[in-house]
Amino acid sequence: MTDAPPRAFWVVAPDRAEIRPTGEGAAGPDDVPVRALASGISRGTEALVFRGRVPPSQYAAMRCPFQEGDFPGPVKFGYAMAGKTTEGRRVFCLYPHQTRFAVPASALLPIPDAVPTRRAVLAANMETAVNALWDGAPRLGDRIAVVGAGVVGCLVAALAARHPATRVEVIDVNPARRGIVESLGAAFAGPEAAAGEADLVFHASGSAAGLDTALRLAAFEATVVEMSWYGDRPVGVSLGEAFHSRRLTLKSSQVGAVAPARRHRYSRRDRLALALSLLADPVFDGLITGESPFEDLPETMARLAEAPGDTLCHVVTYP
Repeated sequence: MTDAPPRAFWVVAPDRAEIRPTGEGAAGPDDVPVRALASGISRGTEALVFRGRVPPSQYAAMRCPFQEGDFPGPVKFGYAMAGKTTEGRRVFCLYPHQTRFAVPASALLPIPDAVPTRRAVLAANMETAVNALWDGAPRLGDRIAVVGAGVVGCLVAALAARHPATRVEVIDVNPARRGIVESLGAAFAGPEAAAGEADLVFHASGSAAGLDTALRLAAFEATVVEMSWYGDRPVGVSLGEAFHSRRLTLKSSQVGAVAPARRHRYSRRDRLALALSLLADPVFDGLITGESPFEDLPETMARLAEAPGDTLCHVVTYP
């Protein structure tokens, strides 16, 4: 471990961030020092935090493990960290972007040998996808639509496509996402060309238009699983038209609690370990579309919040 003081990424005010010296964390008898290797930017949520768009009613619910400060800022926020212990073990932790830290051993999960460090930063998003599949409960032969080909939508589609005899279609307005979607075993379509009549729909586009599309694609008595989080933005939902005549179910899914169907068998730690193990498939490398050093993170976050372009997962590397 280096003797240089640890440094961390802080959102100091809406649309403004900086790198600050920080403490390494608690130093209790069970704490393990970790040196950061790579962290992932969870672009949708972290952009809302960067822009100060977390509603006051959700300040407590949106706190991440080991967060410091409070919304809207200054706040140290993030939850996709891959690092290495003093013994050389690669570990994953739900920790903000920081060069070095110490946490209880129970907060660390070993990264499987089959999972490269850069791919491991997808674990938090994969955990969200696992929880959504548990909430949606796809069945043999289901027609499944996933609206939104971001990282979470793509991970949901990849897991759903592994169910026997399912037909999985990912719907997105960006045709450049076709290649990655098809590599994950799903079909791709624009909103107007989508097949529709889906037994199960996952919405992960983060837009009101996407939610309207999700409702339109749902078949009679289908379930629409809403995974998007809009921060403080009001969202209009089309509950007229066919919503009632088709007897649709609109169901929320959020990773803060283990889905009820698996809560009696899986702890949060168990769920995260499962997510890490699922990342052994090299196909998920296609979701990593950018990389930059930790020192550039204030500028990188500002750019991704303002104009993300075709970015999916952006990896932050550490010296």
